[in-house]
Amino acid sequence: MNGPTRRSVLKTGALFACCGMTHTRFARAQAAPNAVLPVTEIADGVFAFAGIPAMMTANNEGGICNVGFVVGAEAVAVIDSGGSVAEGRELIAAIRAATDKPIRYLINTHMHPDHIFGNAAFSDTGAVVVGHRNLPRALASRGDYYLQSFRDSMGSALMAEIKIVPPTKLVVDEEQLDLGKRHLTLKAWNPAHTDNDLTVLDQQSGTFFTGDLCFIDHLPTMDGSLRGWIAQLEALRAIKAKLAVPGHGPVPSKWPEALEPEQRYFDVLARDIRKAIADGVPIAEAVKTAAQSERGNWQLFDEYNERNATASFAELEWE
Repeated sequence: MNGPTRRSVLKTGALFACCGMTHTRFARAQAAPNAVLPVTEIADGVFAFAGIPAMMTANNEGGICNVGFVVGAEAVAVIDSGGSVAEGRELIAAIRAATDKPIRYLINTHMHPDHIFGNAAFSDTGAVVVGHRNLPRALASRGDYYLQSFRDSMGSALMAEIKIVPPTKLVVDEEQLDLGKRHLTLKAWNPAHTDNDLTVLDQQSGTFFTGDLCFIDHLPTMDGSLRGWIAQLEALRAIKAKLAVPGHGPVPSKWPEALEPEQRYFDVLARDIRKAIADGVPIAEAVKTAAQSERGNWQLFDEYNERNATASFAELEWE
């Protein structure tokens, strides 16, 4: 990217952050036919966009998670495509504002719609879609449900172009991707947030894209295993990174300090659920009181905590 263009993109991103306006509302206000996602260059050749802590809606184009891309000497790798084809196109526009190098890889960190609904936008780029070994099965199982269940909140117009695009390159354990004098280390994790969590470490800059194995501000959501997530926190902390792009939260974030809030929440949730089980409290009552001391520390607490508690109760009662 040349100097003036780069400064323009970063200045635009700063403007959004300062005034609190989402990229969607700004783009509509300007009636821009080809909106550019307001990414920030957080390290040399590493760009990221911070999603908003909200539920996916037509108003925000599903842009609630953090996405990004890494530019090598020969090619680009994208980490997650966002919550709609519209957001995916804005991400492609941001890439093209930064570089004309080909988009070689689109890496999906897991199966959830806010991270993969933008995949279809990349169909004409030639990008190889990369994911955890379990991701194809998860998408085959959940894909149709996702497409139907988000129609009410996202609207039929925004949903019309969204397709479930599974990965064709699978990460079984650990994989290296070469972007030309720049290598990314992809790691497939055991069940935690989901059973198909994948992380991406840019070796050159030390930037760690955690996917939803790390939440900040936005309450963590569980679709995998509480015990598995807690058990892998030490391995996550051991990743030698200089900064992190969490799945949700500030971009960038300090590493491994970024893990501390969710570690505390998990400890409180597990403690409260185990006590309820030991005391013979029925699940219907236990889930209403578990981890309530954490309410003030998180956004979207009411939307997700009871669901987390229900899943945790079902898992921990068989310890």
